[in-house]
Amino acid sequence: MQIWLVELLKGTGKLFLHPVLYYLVFLSGILGVMRVKRERKNFHVRAQDAYFELRQLFPLGFILGLILSIIIIAAGVVVPFAAILFTAGLTILLSLTTNIRWMSPAYTVGTAFFAVVLFAQNNWTIPFFKKAFTSISDMVYPSIVFVLGLLVIAEGILILKNGTKGTSPKLAKSKRGQVIGVHEVKRLWMVPLFLLIPGEALQLPFDWWPVFHLGAERYSLVFVPFAIGFHQQIKGNLPPVAIERYGRQVITLGIMITLIAIAGYWYPIVSIIVAALAVIGRETLALMAYLKDDNRPFYFSKKNNGLMIIGIIPESPAEKMGLKVGEIITKINGISLKNEKTFYEALQKNRAHCKLDVLDTNGEIRFVQRVLFEGDHHELGILFVQDQRKYEKGA
Repeated sequence: MQIWLVELLKGTGKLFLHPVLYYLVFLSGILGVMRVKRERKNFHVRAQDAYFELRQLFPLGFILGLILSIIIIAAGVVVPFAAILFTAGLTILLSLTTNIRWMSPAYTVGTAFFAVVLFAQNNWTIPFFKKAFTSISDMVYPSIVFVLGLLVIAEGILILKNGTKGTSPKLAKSKRGQVIGVHEVKRLWMVPLFLLIPGEALQLPFDWWPVFHLGAERYSLVFVPFAIGFHQQIKGNLPPVAIERYGRQVITLGIMITLIAIAGYWYPIVSIIVAALAVIGRETLALMAYLKDDNRPFYFSKKNNGLMIIGIIPESPAEKMGLKVGEIITKINGISLKNEKTFYEALQKNRAHCKLDVLDTNGEIRFVQRVLFEGDHHELGILFVQDQRKYEKGA
């Protein structure tokens, strides 16, 4: 137990030596600044603050990482250190495409799997890391694919539980030149895993452990940060509906990958098929989500019966009144609404109190009202799809 505790502490310390940890913090900050800049350009005000993406980076990912680490260590899943090196390098390399969706473990870990197999078969090494390649032999490593399946499951859970939070409103032009609203989510998560690698500290506690082994007799623990990137733009549906459906599909793919990867214990060649399935399956899900959304009519567009809410500023009167994205405000203080100008004029007629007639996402009318205080947002903190002239002026 003392040896295991020391290894846990040493492995945890190695997390802070991993460049991906700091790189993800940097990228999350960049995403937040870019989002705020775009929102101010579209609406002259930002929705979430610039640190929102950074706050989403750790909490849920850490919890999932600890749960998956218990599964990995209990099952005795050992991975070559070369796979960790390749995954880190590919994470940084794919992020340079500026499409953070490519930072999904299906692409980073999946490609790292093929790189390890290729280097092992040709006895290639990387300068400064030759020692990492001395422990790999000419074989296929099903353990990498098993970890890949678990990470894809974690990705789906993060999309399902966290991807719907703070989606960013955005203005765009349709093919006919009309101003429409879309919602965009760009999110980075970090899932740190305790992994067993060939080392010198830990001996085999059981005859059957580890299950996915590399032929070594001693092992070490290392705490490795894995990046998960997610990007989706929704124009034909409510953001939570589209994102939650997408998350469930990714979870299903991850479960399939994990279950089939277990067969690699008996038939290592299956692991190659599974790694290819992970990459192709993940790309197929992204393409299906895009095509399905693209074929839908615009959800956030100008309506004849009122003003549709495309965004709510946090801590604003609108949020405290329980207004939701996708709802339509038909009247304010008894005055029917046609555009933002009439909304603002009707609100000014009674600055102490406002009563709204709201058509919710189910098509039912409800009434909300609130006393207004000095210092409250002059438009209640509601973001609308702007008219053509105002959009072009802002652009």
